[in-house]
Amino acid sequence: MTNEEDRKPQFYTCSCFTTDNIFLEEYKLHVRFVSEQQFRGDYQAVLSRLGCVTEQQFDDVLHQISQEVDRRRRLGVTSAERAAVIEHSYRPLHPHIYRLQESYLTPRFRQIVEYCRRSDATEEGVSELLEEEAALRVYRLPVFEKSFCDELVEELEHFEQSPAPKGRPNTMNNYGILLNELGFDEGFITPLREQYLQVLTSRLYPDCGGGVLDSHKAFVVKYDMNEDLDLSYHYDNAEVTLNVSLGKDFTGGNLYFGDMRQVPVNETECTEVEHRVTEGLFHRGQHMHGALPISGGQRWNLIVWMRASQERNRRCPMCNRKPSLVEGDGFADGFTRQPEAPLNASCVVS
Repeated sequence: MTNEEDRKPQFYTCSCFTTDNIFLEEYKLHVRFVSEQQFRGDYQAVLSRLGCVTEQQFDDVLHQISQEVDRRRRLGVTSAERAAVIEHSYRPLHPHIYRLQESYLTPRFRQIVEYCRRSDATEEGVSELLEEEAALRVYRLPVFEKSFCDELVEELEHFEQSPAPKGRPNTMNNYGILLNELGFDEGFITPLREQYLQVLTSRLYPDCGGGVLDSHKAFVVKYDMNEDLDLSYHYDNAEVTLNVSLGKDFTGGNLYFGDMRQVPVNETECTEVEHRVTEGLFHRGQHMHGALPISGGQRWNLIVWMRASQERNRRCPMCNRKPSLVEGDGFADGFTRQPEAPLNASCVVS
């Protein structure tokens, strides 16, 4: 007899994770590194135009990349180690918020989800209930009650001030918190995705896996006048992204959206989108976007990268190739291994 644990799929990472989409903060450039020879051939001229002109500067870039590749190779182990220490030593300020409660969600959000659950719901019908932005297929809706946002930010600040170890969400955000390590995945983010978010994305983004989401990566990023101010132009390792503004008081920091990643930058016009506390923005993961600098205060954002193995198993969204799978922990990067067809398989016409 199979138990629930046995039925859970094993998730994997694509091997490109250690080589592709490495962000060089100083030069605002994403790069791929397989070997020094390849890297020099692909990027030395580009880096020179961006100000990396001396051999010492280039060596510094190589050292930075080496450190990042090593960090990525050890990421599963170090993340599990951090999570174990946090679980053992960290005492939450607001323990109740680690489990999703419907009262945390705005009545408007629940109303829209209920419409999407109807058998006669349509993409056009749900889009009429949402606030559609000028950026194509970017939708706004109120997600969380303000009281919940306040308590979540208080919890995150309490964790920040604790001696517990902290891992950064990615190479672009130096100040942020991985919510799985803090213990939010099982009781909060997973039910939020399964019971609410996928109900919406199945109507809004059926063409890019919105109806078959089966994993996620959730994290919080912080923008502060003395820390990260903005976020460079990029796309997400996700089929669909939800970005919720949690607070606190801030000015500036609007998002901007271009086109899908396949469209050359020089053929793209960007559209600015305001971020409002308690409200979330849905967009496709491959939709290029960034965040303008805040001009005052401090801003916290909850980001949920939602993934559909059915989509990404065919083509990795980061390297644009058929994924080469590497074992991972938890949801890893959302890939699953497909069963191999029998060698003697044949078609039968009846």
